[in-house]
Amino acid sequence: MKHLSDYQVNDRIAEREWSPTYAQLRQYAEASGDLNPIHLDDAYARRAGLDGVIAHGMLTMAQAGAMLMEWMGGEGTLKSFAVRFERMVSVGERIKFSGYVKDKDSDGLACVLVATNDKGEKKLSGSAVLCFESDR
Repeated sequence: MKHLSDYQVNDRIAEREWSPTYAQLRQYAEASGDLNPIHLDDAYARRAGLDGVIAHGMLTMAQAGAMLMEWMGGEGTLKSFAVRFERMVSVGERIKFSGYVKDKDSDGLACVLVATNDKGEKKLSGSAVLCFESDR
C-alpha cells in the first residue's frame, strides 16, 4: 500500500465516483437549511430555466472532500481546501472526482482537484493542501 508521504509531483490521487439522488438532495437540504426549490422540485427548476433539480454546490464540494479524506486515511490533515463550481450537477449524473499532486515538500502535498461527468464536462475544479502526520 502506498503511503501519503510516498506520493510525488504529478502522481494521480485516488478517484471517487458519485451520482446524486433526489434523496441525497433532500437530506442535504434539510441538514444545511438550504431549501431552495431548484434543489428539490423538478417543476420549479424547469420553470427557472434548468433541465431539472440540481445538486447543491456545497454537496458536490463535500463529495470532493470525501475523496480527499478517504485517500488520506489517517496519514494526513487537510490544511486548506478550495473549489470553483464550473457547471451545475444534475440528479443521476455520474461525477468522477480525481486529481494529482502539484507540489510536495517535507510537510505535505499540494493537490489539484477536478470533477467531471461522463461527457468530460468539468463540474468542479479546486485545490487542497495536505499535511503529513508527524507520528508516522
